[in-house]
Parts: sequence; structure tokens; C-alpha cells
Amino acid sequence: MVTEYHIRTIEPDIYLVDISGRLNMGNTLQALESSILGLIEKGARKVVLNLTELNFIDSSGIGMLISCNGQMEQNRGKIRFAGAHGFVAKTFQIVHMSRIAALDPDVDTACRTLTERTATA
Repeated sequence: MVTEYHIRTIEPDIYLVDISGRLNMGNTLQALESSILGLIEKGARKVVLNLTELNFIDSSGIGMLISCNGQMEQNRGKIRFAGAHGFVAKTFQIVHMSRIAALDPDVDTACRTLTERTATA
């Protein structure tokens, strides 16, 4: 299965990136990274990556996610990873992704957390 992704705005200032298929080395991985970094460059400070339909991730995919997360943190924003399950969740557990990035069980929780953080800041 090929990696597909779609970007949309779900709140006035939250971008949702739906990712499906396999996130591994290749042209789609580079295109996705460019798209996420483009959002950050254009001023996005709240991004949720919806991984509900993602079935596989390799070290290249993990590296890209960590890189984008770091870039967002440098720009004082937040990326949250939502809905990881199965192989992807197990891979995140092995690499201790929760120490690096915010992981949420679903998109609603991720969005609510981003909204609450803004309200209390």
C-alpha cells in the first residue's frame, strides 16, 4: 500500500494531516516532510498528524516525524501524533517516541489538548 496524505484545517488554527498506508523511505516520505515543513514555515503552530490509517513505519519515517517535531518546537509550536495502533504503536514504543513527541489515542484528544494549552497559556 502506498503512502497517502491529506492536509486540512479543522480549527481556525489547527492543521490536520491524515496519513495512510506505509510511511517508509521514498518520494512520498520526502513530499510529506516538505508539506509539513511548509506548514511550519507559513506560520502553523498547531499540527495533528492522524496516524489512524497508517499501517507501517520504518526508521526513515520515524526520523522524518522526529525532524518535523523538532522544527515545530524551534518555532514554538506543537505537533501531536494521534491514533497510532498495531505495528506503528509497537514501533513507537520500541523507540520511546513518547519521550520525544506528544502521542494521543485519537484526533479529538489531540485537538482538545492543543486548544486547552492555548487557553491556559
